[in-house]
Amino acid sequence: MSGCGCGTEGDGPFSKGKELVEFVYNAHEGTVRDQPMARGAIEVVCQGCNAPFTMETYLAKCPECGGVHAVAPMNPVPENVQFAGKDYVLP
Repeated sequence: MSGCGCGTEGDGPFSKGKELVEFVYNAHEGTVRDQPMARGAIEVVCQGCNAPFTMETYLAKCPECGGVHAVAPMNPVPENVQFAGKDYVLP
């Protein structure tokens, strides 16, 4: 367990890449993934195709290539956005 109280295993909000995407997807029984970011949307660049897009929720797909990105709710800034990989498909 990550120790963050989210009900998941592993490094939780400190995970990287696919592991962070899966953490955000599953955290608190899936209630986090579709929540609007408390500090407001962030502008990011897709780590798969380099297209710019706006992340309004903690889990988002690039509108150009469908690449899945996530950011931990505790520090949602562009530098902390993680990418699940080019072939990743949400469960």
